[in-house]
Amino acid sequence: MSQAEIGVAVVGTGFGQKVHIPAFQAHHRTRIVAVYHRDLAKAQAIAEAHSIPYACQTVEAIVALPDVQGVSIATPPFLHYPMAKTVLQAGKHLLLEKPTTLNVREAQELHQLATAKGLITTMNFEFRCIPAWMRLAELLADGYVGQKRLIKVDWLVSSRADASRPWNWYAQKSQGGGALGAIGSHAFDYLDWLFGPAKRLSAQLSVSIPMRPDPMSGGQLRPVDADDTCLIMMELADGTPVQISLSAATYQGRGHWVEVYGDRGTLVLGSSNQKDYVHGFQLWGSQQGEPLAELEIPERLAFPRTWEDGRIAPFVRIVNRWVQGIDQGQTPVPSLQEGVYSQLLMDLCHQSDLTGTWVEVPSGS
Repeated sequence: MSQAEIGVAVVGTGFGQKVHIPAFQAHHRTRIVAVYHRDLAKAQAIAEAHSIPYACQTVEAIVALPDVQGVSIATPPFLHYPMAKTVLQAGKHLLLEKPTTLNVREAQELHQLATAKGLITTMNFEFRCIPAWMRLAELLADGYVGQKRLIKVDWLVSSRADASRPWNWYAQKSQGGGALGAIGSHAFDYLDWLFGPAKRLSAQLSVSIPMRPDPMSGGQLRPVDADDTCLIMMELADGTPVQISLSAATYQGRGHWVEVYGDRGTLVLGSSNQKDYVHGFQLWGSQQGEPLAELEIPERLAFPRTWEDGRIAPFVRIVNRWVQGIDQGQTPVPSLQEGVYSQLLMDLCHQSDLTGTWVEVPSGS
């Protein structure tokens, strides 16, 4: 007997239209029944373009549709909390983009609400689903590097390097903008996944482009207060030191790299692709002081299908975890619980930057 389709609504039509809609349409168990845009005419145009039955301009209208069992939210961060709360209060399952919310209190409230209602939540921490990253996790679990000595993360890209890029929510700290939320949220999740929880951290957050033109006011320059560069030092619960360099303002930045050094070996995962943050990852390894050599990624970890936009294939895997969770009545990983943890570390980075001190991560968090 074939399993029933799950009716999904997509809220947010930027990243949502580029990644969420094609992924849900590709998954054999999900059917998009509604799409949201605050401008009803735009919602209707998007619905027509993708053969989606309903177009709505409020989340309340979305969750009122009986055919909607789950809602995927891909709006700017400042909208995550109110929209996700509306979805969960209506008894709908939730798939949420990162960063989780604007602060850990909001994230915890959403997690508690979902738990109380028995709803299935998933966060789009898609690096957990990329073949090279999955192989890295396997090798680490097998003890390839031995006792860890140092972990180093460089994520240096040029997406915000052009000072003429317009002022918008991304430029505003109060709206959840900045590199810490955009890419640091991912880094904190995968560091916890691969290496375990953090004990303490120290962060310096900076703005290298302090003014940007506002297209809504004829190009008038507006102040930027959301970070575009983050330097973070972290100590894991097991004592391993971690060095993290994040920037969205580095022309010819080296891309995204994770280096793991241990007493038995070294693993290096990286991609210099500036156009697509999923395509292009390779994995190198070395043991007993031998030269680094590229390691093969087993076919069993490969995507069954890929798209020109590399973000779609891992998101399909995230959708699959969500669907399985709904089928089984068990919240998958990553869920809002992982979203809470990532948000906590981001909040602590802001606290450390403000005070200029190391900040302890609450035990058991």
